[in-house]
Amino acid sequence: MRALQINSSIFSSGGQSSQLADQFVAALRASEPDTHIVVRDLADNPLPHLDAQRVLAFFAKPDMRTPEQQAFVDESNALIAEIQHAQVIVFGLPMYNFGIPSTLKAYFDQIARAGVTFRYTANGPEGLLTGKKAYIFAARGGLYAGTPLDSQTGYVRDFLAFLGITDVEFIYAEGLNMGETVKETALVQAKQRLAELAV
Repeated sequence: MRALQINSSIFSSGGQSSQLADQFVAALRASEPDTHIVVRDLADNPLPHLDAQRVLAFFAKPDMRTPEQQAFVDESNALIAEIQHAQVIVFGLPMYNFGIPSTLKAYFDQIARAGVTFRYTANGPEGLLTGKKAYIFAARGGLYAGTPLDSQTGYVRDFLAFLGITDVEFIYAEGLNMGETVKETALVQAKQRLAELAV
């Protein structure tokens, strides 16, 4: 099995979402020792945010690209190749100011490429990254799941579905800033859930 782990905490491996993702991937490897894991840490290796130059590079015909444009496309292609080859995608997802980290948004913008990871058809857009399973380890300081303030869940689910990834499991660890008792309970429950899912 091939798995891609994407950590988006600003604290890198020290973030609670990263630690949960790490533990899940370790459990996957224990269950299936032949699992090949690729880890992309967006704090250690942040990606450039989308700008006009990159958009123009993506849409330019291959034989008309400048060397700079080709470098932009090559960077995007490398990210896309990682997720294309993965059967399982694991996200460590903290909540910052009610949204996803800007580094994760930059990653999403790099892999959403018309004609590569999705295409437009007469019936609307069609995702091309099918046959994959995604696990989202969402760590939050407060309690947001199922409330109007949870802008993450719908957005991430919709974005992945747009690319063809519709088998998505969210594992929440909430209330992490609401005292040690609430924090410990939330982490224990999340760890129990990840252990169940990794079997």
